[in-house]
Amino acid sequence: MSQLTCFKAYDIRGKLGTELNNDIAYKIGRAYGQIYQPKTVVVGCDVRLTSEALKQATIRGLNDAGVNVLDLGMTGTEEVYFGAFHLEVQGGIEITASHNPMNYNGMKLVRENARPISADTGLKDIQALAETEQFVEVTPKGTTQKYNILPEFIDHLMTYLDPSKIRPLKLVMNAGNGAAGHVVDAIEDKFKQLNIPVEFIKIHNNPDGTFPNGIPNPILIENRDNTRNAVLEHQADMGIAWDGDFDRCFLFDEKGQFIEGYYIVGLLAQAFLLKQSGEKIVHDPRLVWNTFDIVEKYQGIAIQSKSGHAFIKDVMREHNAVYGGEMSAHHYFRDFAYCDSGMIPWLLAISVVSETGQSLSTLVEDMIEKFPCSGEINFKVADTQQTIQKIFEHFADQKPEIDQTDGVSLDFGAWRLNVRASNTEPLLRLNIESRKDQNPKPMQDYVDELTQLIQS
Repeated sequence: MSQLTCFKAYDIRGKLGTELNNDIAYKIGRAYGQIYQPKTVVVGCDVRLTSEALKQATIRGLNDAGVNVLDLGMTGTEEVYFGAFHLEVQGGIEITASHNPMNYNGMKLVRENARPISADTGLKDIQALAETEQFVEVTPKGTTQKYNILPEFIDHLMTYLDPSKIRPLKLVMNAGNGAAGHVVDAIEDKFKQLNIPVEFIKIHNNPDGTFPNGIPNPILIENRDNTRNAVLEHQADMGIAWDGDFDRCFLFDEKGQFIEGYYIVGLLAQAFLLKQSGEKIVHDPRLVWNTFDIVEKYQGIAIQSKSGHAFIKDVMREHNAVYGGEMSAHHYFRDFAYCDSGMIPWLLAISVVSETGQSLSTLVEDMIEKFPCSGEINFKVADTQQTIQKIFEHFADQKPEIDQTDGVSLDFGAWRLNVRASNTEPLLRLNIESRKDQNPKPMQDYVDELTQLIQS
């Protein structure tokens, strides 16, 4: 029995050839089918050069386990999520390595209603069966048919805005040569049909698995120039950039400035609470004060969850929350089966910009001014738990409020920090924020102090 190293906490990701290949993909499909015994699942893949072959191998495995497959073709992850709940099938698989390097690929797996399959909820069982290959022969085999989910997906996206309220806007759309381009084109067509006065400036819109402009991952500072420059050149109202499977979107204001994901959580909370006060908003514990401020101002209820999509989705379901946001640019929506989407956020953002009559920079500058933050800083350390303990002890005499929802949050009243071990990488992640009105000290002072402490 060979051990499969491509199984991670939330999904499957591995180096091509050794950790993930067509043979392994076949076994994963076969194991998924045998364990869950779904009647039908949807399968899609991103634009990477190996994704189509891995998809076909996965489909063969599913068919051999007696599962019928609707092949959605080249899709983003959320189109598979959408297919899984909208078509009332029993699950879905997206072949994607999202923003990983060129020599990687992977899979994201869900069950009925697009419920995530992660290490705690079945991924380990799939791994065990794929490793032992104790497959049962099934007759009849499943069938495969192609299915175009795009028209239904676009109709669903349109439910998040009121066409009559959208004012004339110019948007830069940067698909990064990933999977987002075909959806951007379809939304553009839909806007034209509905006479929504939005002009699209599309860059790197064609899907291209060689990624001639680099792997689409706008969270990296070096990947933001294309979007920023296009916003300035075209005097656009907003820039939107996506990662490879477009489950995360990143916003730039009309000055070409990248907006930290933290403030987008506040903006989207505002978008929902403008429609309906009293709704519940779920957030992660890394940065919180701006979210509390907005949710209170617009009469909602803020609920904290551990970081990570499996946790956020569970907490949202438990509380029937309308929206959940992580500062890492993952945004989750009740009407989207509690799944994350990279298309819904910018549609809500243009709604808020239109309905408030304010520019994106004006909408977020108040938040940034009141609650400056460090952005997430990553450290490679020998022992994450030991380092967290060291921080804990260093500040003990200041008697901060302590919260251990996820890692450790220390609240000093005028400033707070959260430090936690990454769920996916051997890193320690630090976030700091302050209250400007109580705290004249520059953010960099805190960053320097903590950096010195962590690295000493």
